[in-house]
Amino acid sequence: MTLNSLPRGACDCHVHVYEERFQLAASATFTPPKGALSDYQEVQAQLGLERVVLVQATAYGFDNGCMLEALGKLADSARGVAIVSPDASDAQLELLHASGVRGVRYMTIPNSGGLVSWDSIAAMSDRIAPLGWVINLQLDGRDLPQRLEIIDHLPSNVVIDHNGKFLEPVAPDDPAFLALLRVLEREGRWIKLSAPYETSKLGPPVYDDVSALSRALVRAHPDRCLWASNWPHPNRLPPPSNLALLELLSDWAPEAAIRKAILVDNPAQAFGF
Repeated sequence: MTLNSLPRGACDCHVHVYEERFQLAASATFTPPKGALSDYQEVQAQLGLERVVLVQATAYGFDNGCMLEALGKLADSARGVAIVSPDASDAQLELLHASGVRGVRYMTIPNSGGLVSWDSIAAMSDRIAPLGWVINLQLDGRDLPQRLEIIDHLPSNVVIDHNGKFLEPVAPDDPAFLALLRVLEREGRWIKLSAPYETSKLGPPVYDDVSALSRALVRAHPDRCLWASNWPHPNRLPPPSNLALLELLSDWAPEAAIRKAILVDNPAQAFGF
């Protein structure tokens, strides 16, 4: 895959924006990297991506202001995933929807800065289902067998981060990975092929242990896969090459038609482009 071969409407489904004038939440667990919207737009232009999903950074907690400002500047080429308090009003959800938000982030890995828990996920899913939003879920994939029933019964759509984010990469025939494949059997479930560097023990350039899972996901459920950069790669020094991460998609999905689905069609369905 070359940059010139990217299909029109290609989407990066997981990007964080950090602007220095926005105050970090007391719950922030790290100092964010440089990550202004203008910096990402340069990356976007270099890679030939036309659409983006902005995911609320845990560093800002429930204050979605930075992400919403960026959404306003990007207009119809972007969608947002917010961090929403379980007691948010229906009016607040409607305002977020009008601003381009199409999901609620659930960061459930311990010590990761997440502010909402599994206890509220079913009720939140019920509330956002009529809006067509997703629960954007990040968990340790090794916990999927224990969480499978909860995820299966969520009435809203669901997007799972980072190949399932198995903190210790597993084999494609591991029960935990098979549980992920089962999740994706249901309509309205998607998986992001993204950030292999966060969990790989083998490292670049191919991240073979995580890439094996990405390939298996594409083989089993090409219509459920999304691609994302995870820019600006929080807590990763030095940061990986954005181009190299995009080029990995050709290894995971060798067929051009499937790459188009992953980059264009599936994101449009998941996030309402």
